[in-house]
Amino acid sequence: MELPRREFLRLGACTAALGAPRVASAQAYPSRPVRIMVGFAPAGGTDIMARLVGQSLSERLGQQFVIENRPGAGTNIATEAVVNAPADGYTLLLACLPNASNATLYENLRFNFVRDITPVAGVTREPFLIEVNPSVPIKTVSELITQAKTNPGKISMASGGIGAGNHIAGELFKMMTGVTLVHVPYRGAGPALVDLLAGQVQVMFASMSSSIAYVRTGKLRALAVTTTTRLPELPDIPTVAEFVPGYEFSFWTGIGAPKSTPAEIVDKLNKEINAALADPKMKARFAELGVATIPGSPADFGKLIADETEKWSKVIKFSGAKAQ
Repeated sequence: MELPRREFLRLGACTAALGAPRVASAQAYPSRPVRIMVGFAPAGGTDIMARLVGQSLSERLGQQFVIENRPGAGTNIATEAVVNAPADGYTLLLACLPNASNATLYENLRFNFVRDITPVAGVTREPFLIEVNPSVPIKTVSELITQAKTNPGKISMASGGIGAGNHIAGELFKMMTGVTLVHVPYRGAGPALVDLLAGQVQVMFASMSSSIAYVRTGKLRALAVTTTTRLPELPDIPTVAEFVPGYEFSFWTGIGAPKSTPAEIVDKLNKEINAALADPKMKARFAELGVATIPGSPADFGKLIADETEKWSKVIKFSGAKAQ
């Protein structure tokens, strides 16, 4: 049956009106300030990454991207706040490696990170260094393994707390080498590094950004880098994998959003974050901090999260670690 011209135009207008709000909302986003939740206190490595990305997005999109620090429970407080936020793109999460390891470390989480957070974009990967106090007579990874096996329970390993990157990097090393290192958790990587510098503990898997200055001035001795290739900044420092084939650890960050956030908003954020990471000034700033950028699609970041969740589940189960 052929519709009268007037009825046809009326139906067409209704159809257009139904689709208009969704298109308009995507074009208008963001129309007000956006929060990026960070699960750590200000001035730490993840906070710095969030502020760099937030500043760039503010400049690119013409709205403030405000960093809100919600430290505690190994990033779970900040993550739960995002999980429970409206899925409208105005509350984002600075996601990081502990989000993957917490799935196994914590027994009673009120959310499932892989299910309840939508991946938006990867931001950085940061290598760690195995470091010892210069007073410790160990100069290579081979010597560390030999000393730890010869003197089980005598070498202490500092970390920023149970489940921190320093901790699980060390647990992966223990699992792959069969050595015993006594884990000494601190209330943050900063205090742990202070005691390593003072010789109160012997070894630490420390982030590049927090400790490279001490290595360069001789206050700490770097035995190896935890990534699979040597670093341009420290070309003479070998990788752990040169002594322990297959070993790899890096601390990653990225941006996530609540489940069911509209795809057009996720794609817009992904496009702008990737553009920010490609900016020469941003690349130079990240290089100064000793971190590499990891641009890519939301699916790329989702795969990284899934792979890391599976990897660290095995390590944490091996270690027997549980959140306190």
